[in-house]
Amino acid sequence: MLWIKAFHIVFVASWFAGLFYLPRLFVNLAMVPADSHAERERLLMMARKLYRFSSLLMIPALGFGLWLWALNFHGYNSGWLHVKLLLVVLAVGYHHACRSLLRKFEQFANRRSDRWFRVFNEVPLLIFVAIVVLVVVKPF
Repeated sequence: MLWIKAFHIVFVASWFAGLFYLPRLFVNLAMVPADSHAERERLLMMARKLYRFSSLLMIPALGFGLWLWALNFHGYNSGWLHVKLLLVVLAVGYHHACRSLLRKFEQFANRRSDRWFRVFNEVPLLIFVAIVVLVVVKPF
């Protein structure tokens, strides 16, 4: 079980690293001048590659998490676990929202400011901190 936990933590941390940086690329994309095609294309390429890579990291993160959940039957009634699972669902939703935002940049349809993306960029950190606190402290 410790090996499963270790790999779960590694893949979750790696997945969230992508979720921390991808919106930062969106901030930069929102700030690109309209006539700077090379910069825009370079940032789009970076964002596409990061999204694909973090998607690949999300799969084992979720898989190892489900495996731990299946091995830990006595934890099913813990309140902290239910909140953690809700936060995981939110993280997956955030991940998919990033794909939607990336598509808008690709289609020249982004209407959001760099300031909006700076706030959006803080969401995965809040989710990550809440999950870590719930898992370590188990407050309820």
